Amino acid sequence: MNIIDVLLDGPRTEAPVRRALVGAFWTAVVLDMDTDPPRCGLASTLRPVTHPAGPPVPRAGRLLEHSGRELAAWLRSDSTLEASIGMAAFNALLEVNQEACTEVNAEEVILERGEGRRVAIVGHFPFVERVRRAASTCWVVELHPRPGDLPAEQAAEVLPQADVVALTGTSLINHTFDGLMALCQPEAFVLLLGPSAPLTAALFEAGVDAVSGTLVVDPERVLRSVSQGATFRQIKRAGGLRLLTMTRNT
Repeated sequence: MNIIDVLLDGPRTEAPVRRALVGAFWTAVVLDMDTDPPRCGLASTLRPVTHPAGPPVPRAGRLLEHSGRELAAWLRSDSTLEASIGMAAFNALLEVNQEACTEVNAEEVILERGEGRRVAIVGHFPFVERVRRAASTCWVVELHPRPGDLPAEQAAEVLPQADVVALTGTSLINHTFDGLMALCQPEAFVLLLGPSAPLTAALFEAGVDAVSGTLVVDPERVLRSVSQGATFRQIKRAGGLRLLTMTRNT
């Protein structure tokens, strides 16, 4: 089974969709459940530059007719925009075991694990310069490389050399996760990170050692930011989130 099948085989929760918001940078799905606050999931908004084959979300405007699990199944879609909606819905369905998490962010985990070691980061995160200073070697692999980054094609070269590997959660949305995991050496410490990353122990079955993700605790505040085109830094600054890390040994 690939990772998407493993994930979708997990949640047994079902609920109608209350809101689905596809913002410029982030997508949010809120479920109509008897919880306070309502369950809300986030995911990066990945969209094609053009869509000559037709709308990337054919059901746009009718998403509230679907259940949470029906939208979560869109994580399998070849349309990255549909898969973004699916990832947000999946994160909303998850009942996060907060007792199995610590309130620590991904940067702290990478710095602790990667000091003096060889670190590979897939995705250019704001903290990469600090990791570069702490690690003996730090490779940053990026689809759209910035100065000092490596193009995505070089992942096959650097990931097998890394002692610590940090994978962006968007690798689940664009379906590159399984291929990237196959490149990691068995003894490497692998972290999946970012607001798209689901806080579920199911990822440990795929070889992940830790997941640093996001729990929405104030959906209205987060939705307001998402709807106004906020980046994640802006969403975080506005509040309504908890940054949590779940590790294999907790």
